[in-house]
Amino acid sequence: MTEGGAMLGGILQDLLDMAQPGVALQDIESLAQKRIREAGGTPSFMTVEGYKWATCLCVNDVIVHGIPTERILKEGDVCTIDVGMVYEGFHTDTAWTKVVQGTQKAVNGELQTFLDIGKQALREAISQARVGNRVGHISKAIQNTIEGAGYGVVKTLVGHGVGEQLHMPPQIPGILKGPIEKTPEITDGMGLAIEVIYSLGNPAVWYVNDDGWSIATRDGSVSAVFEQTILVRHGSPPAEVTPSHTDTAHS
Repeated sequence: MTEGGAMLGGILQDLLDMAQPGVALQDIESLAQKRIREAGGTPSFMTVEGYKWATCLCVNDVIVHGIPTERILKEGDVCTIDVGMVYEGFHTDTAWTKVVQGTQKAVNGELQTFLDIGKQALREAISQARVGNRVGHISKAIQNTIEGAGYGVVKTLVGHGVGEQLHMPPQIPGILKGPIEKTPEITDGMGLAIEVIYSLGNPAVWYVNDDGWSIATRDGSVSAVFEQTILVRHGSPPAEVTPSHTDTAHS
């Protein structure tokens, strides 16, 4: 997982760099498939029944599961790239959101703050992924950071365990739904795909069209996702299997 995750982080970096004004979503998908296979892996998302793509590409109000289409990115779009890879039998999963801008353009201040809070929430969540803690500690960190900044956590979408399968127990909600002590315990060796899934407005969701996959904010507000795969190690800080990304490249 560590080897595959490091390579997947580099692939995500290239995909985010490619997401510029004038680029089609399907071209980002094509690069993802090419890079994954060059790395000796296979697209993780294609193991999900009925899903035919290596990436989920979400623009503006689309939160998750956006399918690659002929849509052309334009200046100011908010684009989330989510990608997974199977490498030597193990899955890793990662996502990042950026504002699509030309190299000399400054990002809108409100959007920059919105994305910075998501990155902060991910850092806080990862810091809680320790042996002896519980999933609720991760959920609480996400909820406190996102809601404390005035944004909305998407309650119906969650992070998850990851390893020999793409989606494994435990589920990792972005909100604390009950007493922490009743949430699953975090144990040594767990692979976790921690996801911060949130919106600038109301976090209620709906299926945006008839493609059967894309989920968007009901009020049309901009959304973002920040996700990393980590491994929990006894007596050590969580190991970030998929590396984080620089603000310069992705904001």
